[in-house]
Amino acid sequence: MEAIIKCHGVSKAYGGVIANEDISVEVPPGRITGLIGPNGSGKTTLFNSIVGYHPTDAGSITFEGREISNMTTQQISRLGLLRTFQQTRVYKRMNCVDNMLVSVPDRDDAFWSMFRGYPAESTRRAEQLLDFVGLYQKRYLTSGSLSFGQQKLLEFAMALMREPKVLLLDEPTAGINPTLINGLIDRLKRAVSELGVTLFVIEHNMPVIMDLADNIYCLANGRLLAHGRPDEIQNDERVLNAYLGTHHGSEAA
Repeated sequence: MEAIIKCHGVSKAYGGVIANEDISVEVPPGRITGLIGPNGSGKTTLFNSIVGYHPTDAGSITFEGREISNMTTQQISRLGLLRTFQQTRVYKRMNCVDNMLVSVPDRDDAFWSMFRGYPAESTRRAEQLLDFVGLYQKRYLTSGSLSFGQQKLLEFAMALMREPKVLLLDEPTAGINPTLINGLIDRLKRAVSELGVTLFVIEHNMPVIMDLADNIYCLANGRLLAHGRPDEIQNDERVLNAYLGTHHGSEAA
């Protein structure tokens, strides 16, 4: 299966600190690919390179066969490649529906549209996606009144509102109440199967990523350490030593 994202020999340094060194990964379409590694291993740097937040020092990044390493974040997002963050980025004084509507793709005047009224089709789509993530009953509450986990679900719905082809998720379960995690895992899987979104996921919660991902890449010290199916990664001594240490099979910090 031809990869939708291909990173080949990607390197990035900040001053004398090498964040990524000669990293090659492939993300197949219609699947969930995991990215794990200890803090400081270069995971977020790789995500930032893919979505155009900073130029790479070396290597190639392609999306659907098109070189994107020289594109801006805005140009890349218009192609259908988006990312979320560890900390939520929602408009806390706005209700959930309005948060969704300002995320409508190709609407540079989205904020002004709040005063003129949104198309009914956009409002229906917003409510459908809020229902998809389990927030329909809270659609007219301000997002600042939601729990952190609910805000993450809202941010996920806001990203889906933009109809991405690929969504990069940076620690989607971090800070979420454990009772919400299983529901989030289910919705991530359904986004792939029902909405056709490809996911590339950074995650520290090992049971979650082992359940979620079809294949997993592991970084350590800015380099690619291992790649394989969840069962292969789970039993790879290099991964256990570099990432899990003595906490084999537990949630890593």
